[in-house]
Amino acid sequence: MNSKNIEPPWKRWLDRLLVLDVFLVLGGAVWFAVAVIADGQGLTAPMQQFQRLWDPLFTPAIGLLMAAALINGLWSWWQRQMQQAAQKNDS
Repeated sequence: MNSKNIEPPWKRWLDRLLVLDVFLVLGGAVWFAVAVIADGQGLTAPMQQFQRLWDPLFTPAIGLLMAAALINGLWSWWQRQMQQAAQKNDS
């Protein structure tokens, strides 16, 4: 078994949390679309509920998703820089 493919337990839990977060954000987007359509038909309850949940639920979920994407991008960039530096030192 390759030890490079073994992930620590915290990484697996973090990945699961981020996957759940993606589905929460996507579900919120669908809910918002349905609420906008319902609001256009005169049914305001879905939009009111969405607005009540916006600050405590959807805003942090979107922020977490954006932060994870930025951190992942920076981490990948840093790893590439380290690999390039290691290759230059080996040459």
